[in-house]
Amino acid sequence: MALNRQRVENGGLILFLVLITVALTLVVSSFIGALLWAVLGALLFQPLFQRLLRHWPGRRNLAAAVTILIITVAVVLPAMIVASMVVEQAAGVYQQIRAGQINFAAYFQQVHDALPNRLQQLLDSSGFDSFERAQAQITQAVSSSASTLAQRAFSIGANAAAFLLAFGVGLYVLYFLLRDGERIGPAVVRALPLDAGVAQRLADKFVSVVRATIKGSGVVAIVQGALGAITFWIVGLPAALLWGMLMAIAALLPAIGPAIIWAPVAVYLLATGAIWQAVVVILSGVLVIGLADNILRPILVGRDTGIPDWLVLVTTLGGIDLIGLSGIVVGPLAGALFITGWQILTEQRHDHSSPARGGGSPQG
Repeated sequence: MALNRQRVENGGLILFLVLITVALTLVVSSFIGALLWAVLGALLFQPLFQRLLRHWPGRRNLAAAVTILIITVAVVLPAMIVASMVVEQAAGVYQQIRAGQINFAAYFQQVHDALPNRLQQLLDSSGFDSFERAQAQITQAVSSSASTLAQRAFSIGANAAAFLLAFGVGLYVLYFLLRDGERIGPAVVRALPLDAGVAQRLADKFVSVVRATIKGSGVVAIVQGALGAITFWIVGLPAALLWGMLMAIAALLPAIGPAIIWAPVAVYLLATGAIWQAVVVILSGVLVIGLADNILRPILVGRDTGIPDWLVLVTTLGGIDLIGLSGIVVGPLAGALFITGWQILTEQRHDHSSPARGGGSPQG
């Protein structure tokens, strides 16, 4: 009787926790993105906070405040400036497309006409004989993308108060996560309804993937995008910063990379007779942008996340499609925890089955 009562009480507690967790999620749903990035920022900048804390022992409030100030000056403000410039260039490109000053169909036709006759015939015989229709579809897609980006920019401007509120909440939460992270993290791990070893292993994987994704993929993508923007500016390509941002986004995706941006640009420059510009783009893409990943990633990422490249690609694209920019981190994180969880389950089943197999052996 007592056992049944205990089960009912435990079941009631679990049900209460599920319901109150759902309720809390709904209450803070407007700030989910801000809270997520506050957690990611706390994980990423915890070493900086610890370094400042060693200089000011016992003054955790001061160390956390100075860390927030450094993050704001060194990361947030430059990111806002670059984002505003990218949005401005995107709006300009969209207006030029609408005015006919930028005609992607004409550019594609120039590339097509510059190809050797045999290659042109091969393309036409392969289904590209309706090249004008393909040009129109590509132009419409590019125009639609630029229009969407411009509309998002106007939407952010119209909801500036909500954006500033979410940004302020994120910084406020980040302050407390930095200051009390050493206490909050272990408390969360202990509260998980899992074996202590399993919970700690999942927590370690969580931290390693977050740091690897932001420090490795994120920083490397920013560097490659900046190098691409500088390269495009040198060769005189319009909206170089916008194309550099697109290259940074592409650099987050394994097996795709920034070459998906600079390679078509190089082809177009070659087709239109801009030989030295094309050579600069190719050399920069292969020798500078391409090698940045190989040089920086081993320095920034201390250990491998254990996620296959194909899974990183799929989860990153799926995460971006599902929740936007935060999916860059959340997607690979979900994939890594999925793999780790199944590995733990497989190991536990193997450990449980091994004694059974051993017990069935004949005794000598």
